[in-house]
Amino acid sequence: MEALQVPVPAIDAVVNIWTPEALSHRPDWKDGFFVGKVKSSGPMPGMSLEDMLERMAEAGIERGFLVAARTGRLGLPGSYHMPYEVVARACERFPGRFYGLAGVDPTQGMEGLRAFEDAVKNLGFIGAHAYPHWFELAPDHARWYPFYAKCCELGVPFLTQVGQSLIYSPDQRLRSVGRPITLDAVACDFPELKLCGIHVGIPWHDEMIAMAWKHENVHIVADAHSPRYWPESFIRYLNSYGRHKVLFGTDFPVLGFRRTMEEVLGLGLKPEVLPLFLRDNALRVFQLPS
Repeated sequence: MEALQVPVPAIDAVVNIWTPEALSHRPDWKDGFFVGKVKSSGPMPGMSLEDMLERMAEAGIERGFLVAARTGRLGLPGSYHMPYEVVARACERFPGRFYGLAGVDPTQGMEGLRAFEDAVKNLGFIGAHAYPHWFELAPDHARWYPFYAKCCELGVPFLTQVGQSLIYSPDQRLRSVGRPITLDAVACDFPELKLCGIHVGIPWHDEMIAMAWKHENVHIVADAHSPRYWPESFIRYLNSYGRHKVLFGTDFPVLGFRRTMEEVLGLGLKPEVLPLFLRDNALRVFQLPS
């Protein structure tokens, strides 16, 4: 398939690793979730890293940040922890194309904090990733604070889901605790922390915009929600005074690479905004070589 014509090689800030090895660590709820809420035509089969890169290339995406997710305490229905080593090996195989985001579990205490530090220092991970709803602990809960402090110490960003959460495993129904306004306390307490709210913040996207406007180091990752359905206030923000504060993402396979890029290109964003959104903001926030 012919590649899309994009103004710059894009960087996808949120990608789920989808190899057969990675899927062996995920629970069975994923199939029902993708067919139901995500409207996939069927269960999402595993694919090789080469296949992932080919799909990315067809969409004009040069690099992807792979998530080693931590979804709830192990042993609870639907919860799983993607081993850091699975993502680290993928990044080793394709340096400069894949980068790792280390999922964090705030219930693991010092053990989890040491593992996260090791992932950054010795496995090459470039940031932290968190799902507050899987732990029913809002971003301003004290149990997250050691990880915020460690990210400041290591100089890496902290990505956290904001907005409504869904029902992934019917046996563990999770509350939507990711109100973007809860990032206000975190950003006040850790002004040097590079804090990224992923998943846009819908339906509280205006709160997320307010946080990115207020705090220099708060950014938004526009992933997991189809661009054609983004709220108008968010598109206006991205296309104007928020042009330096929003990063491109898909949350693949929640959104497909090509479909997402086609919809972004159809938004009519200003020519000077697209390079910032698709690439330059990620390079700056994550301090990556161009």
